[in-house]
Amino acid sequence: MNKAELVEAVAKSTGFAKSQIDEILRETISVIGKTVKKEPVQLVGLGTFKPVKRKARTGVNPATGAKMKIPARKALKFTASANLKKL
Repeated sequence: MNKAELVEAVAKSTGFAKSQIDEILRETISVIGKTVKKEPVQLVGLGTFKPVKRKARTGVNPATGAKMKIPARKALKFTASANLKKL
């Protein structure tokens, strides 16, 4: 399911206009994105988004086989809730 399909499904089940659902969904994603940079975001029944630090490492370019250094970076980790895991 992509974003447009999600918007359509929620609009159909709630009776709200697709434009309203799309705006709410975009703002929800924006707020989660801004907040998760500072602290974990837990959505009960769905799961937890939390920032993690990835260490620098050595990787291999699959096209050439050459070794290359991959720098350290921040990433986002999602852990599904127990209810979601049961599905």
